[in-house]
Amino acid sequence: METGVTSYAGGAIPHAIFYRPRAIPQDCSPLQQRVHKNSSVKSTSFFGESLRAMSKSTARTANRHSFTTKCEIGDSLEEFLSKATPDKNLIRLLVSMGEALRTISFKVKTASCSGTACVNSFGDEQLAVDVLADKLLFEALRYSHVCKYACSEEVPELQDMDGPVEGGFSVAFDPLDGSSIVDTNFTVGTIFGVWPGDKLTGVTGRDQVAAAMGIYGPRTTYVIAVKDIPGTHEFLLLDDGKWLHVKDTTSIGEGKMFSPGNLRATFDNPDYDKLINYYVREKYTLRYTGGMVPDVNQIIVKEKGIFTNVSSASAKAKLRLLLEVAPLGFLIEKAGGHSSDGTQSVLDKVINALDERTQVAYGSKNEIIRFEETLYGSSRLKAGQPVGAAA
Repeated sequence: METGVTSYAGGAIPHAIFYRPRAIPQDCSPLQQRVHKNSSVKSTSFFGESLRAMSKSTARTANRHSFTTKCEIGDSLEEFLSKATPDKNLIRLLVSMGEALRTISFKVKTASCSGTACVNSFGDEQLAVDVLADKLLFEALRYSHVCKYACSEEVPELQDMDGPVEGGFSVAFDPLDGSSIVDTNFTVGTIFGVWPGDKLTGVTGRDQVAAAMGIYGPRTTYVIAVKDIPGTHEFLLLDDGKWLHVKDTTSIGEGKMFSPGNLRATFDNPDYDKLINYYVREKYTLRYTGGMVPDVNQIIVKEKGIFTNVSSASAKAKLRLLLEVAPLGFLIEKAGGHSSDGTQSVLDKVINALDERTQVAYGSKNEIIRFEETLYGSSRLKAGQPVGAAA
């Protein structure tokens, strides 16, 4: 076996151990052949066999010639971005962040983590894993040379990254959403949003030029949405450290799957309690991990469902509009879904403070209609008779 190390501006990036490539089976799909060519995934492996050459939503867009001929399943991250946007600075930033996500994935998978510290096999790192992720992301942004300002959940003040204002970007990120469940080996992730110029307040989520998630689970994936093209796009981290485009999502359909966050709010928010009881009564499948990244990502991957995080007098809103809610809202809406704070899309909320909090729901159109009608009596997405729990 061999180990791979890729050069990175902030230092060497160690990769997981990988096997020498084997012969490519002749009956492989084009995507599986690409995986074999670019990595060591064995033809009999779960991951190699489970990759889909074309998702349902990709098939629905097959007649959109200008899109499907530009960005193809099987592209590398660099190939995809070069086709997706003419902005070379944005490409540079998203590639730099991809390098940081790759390193974070390695650290999460190989470090021995407790609730307070993360120690590698050599015993030379004594940082909480979310602080380590925070440091890596700030380094990636600084070394990209195209980021002007950045802030994070760990450092909620603007940090000057020395990039330009004209043609540059400002980035807000949650370095490791779900860090409190790292020690249980649950899936966790990174969230970030990219705004043009030097403003992270007085702007809206709709002003973003890109947003992304890194998901660190049995697989590591990088899920990206770019303003210039439709859809939300998933990249798989291969054993050789490369990102491979494996899925497009352009529509979120209907399906009985729910992820109810902040359930303690049902104690003194009877409308939220009514909505949860509706999901149970109608036999929705509960899919809730306690991590916002996997719970929202599953809506994009499964192309159905709803995520809710509702506040009440005793259970205040805790999700940050800038760092979490707006970037994930951008990903969901680019994927063909909808978002809501109860009365409007979260992308239309003006961000007044770096630490501003809000309640939120993400999902299909009908699920967001039901959410708004149940909690507030009407929905901006539909005029007429209430549906579901609001009826």
